[in-house]
Order: sequence, then C-alpha cells, then structure tokens
Amino acid sequence: MGRRLVPLTLDNLPDLPKRCRSCVFWELDPVSGQASVKAGTPELEKEAWISAVLLEWGSCGRVVYVDDLPVGFVLYAPPAYVPRSLSFPTSPVSPDAVQLMTASIMPSHQGQGLGRVIVQTVAKDLLRRGFKAIEAFGDAQWKEPSCLLPADHLLAVGFKTVRPHPSYPRLRLELRTTLSWKEDVEMALDRLLGAVQKEPALRPL
Repeated sequence: MGRRLVPLTLDNLPDLPKRCRSCVFWELDPVSGQASVKAGTPELEKEAWISAVLLEWGSCGRVVYVDDLPVGFVLYAPPAYVPRSLSFPTSPVSPDAVQLMTASIMPSHQGQGLGRVIVQTVAKDLLRRGFKAIEAFGDAQWKEPSCLLPADHLLAVGFKTVRPHPSYPRLRLELRTTLSWKEDVEMALDRLLGAVQKEPALRPL
C-alpha cells in the first residue's frame, strides 16, 4: 500500500470531497460567505483563497493518497487568513499558533494510522516555519458532521483547552508533543478525523 501526503494546491483541489471544495465557512467572514453562496461562487472563492494563501504564506493543507486514491485531507492557516475565526467568542488564536481549520479521513481508510501521519506531517511543516502550536475551535455540543471538529475528540488526541466556552472552546496542541506520538493515539485520531466525514467515499474526478 503506497501512501503519500501531498501539499494542497489548485491542481489537486478537485481531489477534496465536493462539499469541501465548495465550502467557504472558514475562508470568508459570515456575511461574505452568505453572499458567495447566494451568488453561486463559493468554489471560485475557495480557489482564490487557496491561491492567495499559497502565494503569501505557503502550503496550507495536505491531501492524503493511498495507491493514488485521495482518502483524506487537512486544512490549516494562520488566523489572519481565516476570517471566520474572529466570529468565535473564544478568539483570537494565539500569535505563536496556526489554526487547524478542518480535516477528514475516508471511513474505509480509518484504522491505518493515517490520522497520526497527517498530524505529525503538519507538525513538522509548522515547526520548520517557526510555529509552536496548532489551535482549533472545538464544538462542545457536536452532533453531526460539520466544519467544526468535536471538542472531546480534540481533547482525546492531546489538545488542551486554553479558553473554555460551553459551545466553542479554543483548544491548543503543542507541536513537539505530536512527534513522539505512538500507535495508541491512532484510534482517537480516527474518531477525530472521521467526525467530519459525510460522504461515503472520495473519488478522483
């Protein structure tokens, strides 16, 4: 089984699930996001966002391939590039951290250690770029797949609450701790990354 984690670019953007290619929940502020959906341009806005972040900051995601089939992805960026983050009651993200926006693994490929590989790959990338941590807004009342990751799943893989809130706590993971993760973390990561999976499979176009 050959597996690759490839930086997200405009070329492999089509390998993300369709609902994610046309989702601008994080990439635009709430007003602009609604306007984009009404105008029918969210996919164009997504492309523009990724292009701008790549040019100004660099890689902002990874796509996971197993035997050339896209089976998962992760999106992350400094909060300055994530307008929606400012609308959360527990913002802002700490200046030494990057925001974990969303991530997912296809159900058929959970339990293979891909979650740990994804997070450790992101950690190595961000440590090289001088960041100390990754932070996320968790959903403490999570009930169904959404753009927000469930807070209890984030806590299960080592995130710590830095700003509590009954609905949207802000959580933090020190990047260096991820590099020593063992296999016992994999089950919790599978639950975390599987929690945003809505489609039964990702298929190349």
